[in-house]
This record gives sequence, structure tokens and C-alpha cells, in this order.
Amino acid sequence: MDSPSPTVEPYRWRWLILVVMLVAELMDLLDASIVNVAGPALEESLSVGSVGLQWVIGGYALTLGAGLVLGGRLGDRYGRRRMFLLGLGAFTATSLLCALAPDIGLLITFRLLQGTAGAMLLPQGLGLLRENFSGPELTKVFGIFGPVLGLGGIVGPVLGGGLIEADLFGLGWRSVFLVNLPIGLAALAVAAKVVPRKPGDRTVRVDLVGAALVAASCALLVLPLNQGQEDGWPLWTWLSMAGSLLGFALFAAQQRRTAAAGRAPLVTPGLLRKPAFTVGLGGIALFFSGLVGSQLVLTLYLQIDRQFTAGQAGLGNLPLAVGTAIGGAVSGAFLADRIGRKVLQVGPLVQLAGAALLWLELDGLDPASFSVWDVTPGVALCGIGAGLVIAALFSFMLAAVDDHEIGSASGVLSAVQSIGGSVGVAVFGSVFFASAKTGDFTGGFQHALLVQVGLLAAFFASTFLLPRRGRPEQEQHAATADPRPAVTA
Repeated sequence: MDSPSPTVEPYRWRWLILVVMLVAELMDLLDASIVNVAGPALEESLSVGSVGLQWVIGGYALTLGAGLVLGGRLGDRYGRRRMFLLGLGAFTATSLLCALAPDIGLLITFRLLQGTAGAMLLPQGLGLLRENFSGPELTKVFGIFGPVLGLGGIVGPVLGGGLIEADLFGLGWRSVFLVNLPIGLAALAVAAKVVPRKPGDRTVRVDLVGAALVAASCALLVLPLNQGQEDGWPLWTWLSMAGSLLGFALFAAQQRRTAAAGRAPLVTPGLLRKPAFTVGLGGIALFFSGLVGSQLVLTLYLQIDRQFTAGQAGLGNLPLAVGTAIGGAVSGAFLADRIGRKVLQVGPLVQLAGAALLWLELDGLDPASFSVWDVTPGVALCGIGAGLVIAALFSFMLAAVDDHEIGSASGVLSAVQSIGGSVGVAVFGSVFFASAKTGDFTGGFQHALLVQVGLLAAFFASTFLLPRRGRPEQEQHAATADPRPAVTA
């Protein structure tokens, strides 16, 4: 009678599931930024220009973001284990194809396919964790999961630079894709063993019309942003961006009609009635657009203007990665639970201070004696501010999500993050290369910093629209809880 019921006993391999999720999804997210340092190597090997590089980097994020909401729904219908294994296998296979690409056209094609495979893989992780953890353990898992994934994209250029610099077996840039093979195969083997078999809900209908509207709208947005600078911003670029806005509006209307008709939309209607989630989505788009874009510009500046090797440029991103880790640790351990949304306001202010410092550092550079140490304080301060935000933003938004909404929510959240990153690559890349064409690389970097300041200011303003806590009951709990933790803080 005293023995625990089998229905409530925690799954024995649950912590190994967390490890597999982190490894697989880090591999996915690393590929969004690991190519940042490969520009000169790709130019030498495949004659890649600025637009081609933006497509190699941003094209992956485009198809990833466009397919993530659909990927979450497919997990609901067919089972998250099945979709996770399928996505991981396809991601590993397309990584091999990228490594074998003989020209830029096929490399871009394979990158688009790799992003699609990632879209099937990425949304399953949060759902699998919600299925296998509960209570305080789930809070601890999300405290690990969000910041680690956020840091994964920052570390990409460091790892990519090291691999290209090492030039293992003469593979050069191809090694940044081949590294996924042993990791992907090992993760597949472990996941097939430890992820429990749980059937999906075949009553869930997959909204293919909604998925097509999202994909088309994303393409109409990113295509002109990538090509506009090169083509001189002709009329079609503006019409395409206007069409994108119309497409997203049609998607929102179509989702409401689908829900009203009793069918399952891609986006669970309840999510859009939660201020912490809806406002947070706008914040994610602004924040990750600036973060991904500014990181790309830093890498391009070090390689193109300062003639850093891939390895040196990767190490030049290390202050950003270290700063992000420090900010994430401080936010997760001390600030997020105590001050709620205020940590999301402190973070961008720290980043703005870092951007101002970086501007001054660039203004006073001596080209003859440049070292990465000249810009390390500003870059590191930007990283600390980013870490404060990343660690809190995921946890804040996920706290607003009910259990039955996790499939839709994880897809939407990851999609907006990825699309924001793709837009950031296009916008920041265009701003930098516009000045780089005249040889003013430092001016290009500073112009990109101005764009970053604008995005951070908009993100900071949006945080005042957020509730103080992710869930209303958290605010009530905070008001009635035992005051001793506040005394010791």
C-alpha cells in the first residue's frame, strides 16, 4: 500500500533524455551561426559573394523558422519521439550533403533542407521534457534548457572558427558540417533507446493551409532583405515585403476561422490571449534579430577588415560567449525569480551600454596595432546584457503556457526566434556590406551598431507591456509567499 504508484513514478531515464535533447538541439542551433566565420573560406572555395553568404547563413534560419510551427503540430499528431528521431536523422543526413556540396547553389539548397529538418526536430524537445518532468524538476530543467540553447548560438562561431582553422584532413569549411555526423549518429542511438514510446493524438489535424501561409510570408520577407542591397532596392523588393505583411495578416485571420470552425489551428488560440506570451514573441523577434545580426557583423569585420583567420575571428566572439554565460548565470541564479520582468529591462540597458562602449572603441582604433582586446570590453558587456535577457525570456514565456499548449507554443516561440535571426542576418549584413563596398568597414560596423541600438530600444519599450510575472497566479503567490527569501536576497 505504501509503495509508489507506477502511474506517478518518474521515468528512470528522464535525465538522460534531457542530455539527448540538449545535445541534439544544440547541434541544430549551432548550425545557425557556425557558418558565420566561413565567409572567406567559402569565397575562396565556391566563389561566394556577400548575397550568397547571407543565404547560406540566413536561408537555414528561414526554413527552420517557417517550419517550426508545423513541426510542433506534427509532434502532437504523430508522437514527439517519432518526429524527434525523424528530424534528427534528416538533419544528420543533410549535414553530410552540405559538406559534400560542389557549388554555392547546391550548398544553399542543402542548407534550406537542413533548416527544414531542424524544424521537425527542434519543437519536440520542449514537449518531451514536459512529458517526462513535472513539479520542481520541470522548473529546474527549464532553468537549464533555455539558457543553454541561447548560449548555443553564441558559441557557434567559436567552434566553427576552430574547425576551419584546424583544417582537419584538408576539409576546411566542410568540417563545420561533418562534425554533426558523429554527434547526430550518437544522439540517434541514445534517443532510440531512452525516449519512451508515447503515441501521438491522431485526432489532431495538421493545418497545411496555415503552414503554407507562414512559409510563403517568411520567404516574401527574407528574400528582398537579402537581395535588396545587391539589386538597388527595386520595386519588387518593396512589394514583396508588403506581401509578407499581408500574408501574416491572412494567416492570423485564417487561424481564427479555423479555431471558430472547431478545427485545430497551428497556433493554439489560448496562447494569443496570454500577454506574457504574445508580447514576449515581439520581444524575441526584436532581441534575436539584433543579437544574431550584430554577431555576424562582428565576425565579418574581424575577417574582412582586420584580416583575422577563421580561428582568430571565432576567438574574437569568445568575449561575447563568456559575457552571455555570465549574464545567464546571474539572471538564472539571482535575478529572474526575484525581480520578474525587471531583469528583461536591465538586460537591454546593459547591452546599450556595451554598444556605446564598442562604438567608442571603434572610433579610437589604431589600425596599425589593432588587437581583439581593443574591442573586448564592449563586446563582453553586450554579451552580459544578452545573457540576462536570454536566461529570463524563455522561462518567463514558458511559465505562461499550459500543458496542452506546449506543442504549439514551443513551435511558435522557436519559429519567431529563428525568423528574427534570419531577418537580422539580412538587415545587418546589408547595412555592413553597403559601407564595406566603399572600404569603410569601421563605418559599416558602427552603422550596424545604430541598428542594434534601435532594436534594443524597441525591445526595452516592449517589456513595459509585459505582466510582472508569466502567470497571474505567480503574482498572487509572490504577494502571499513566505517573506524570508526576500529578506535573504
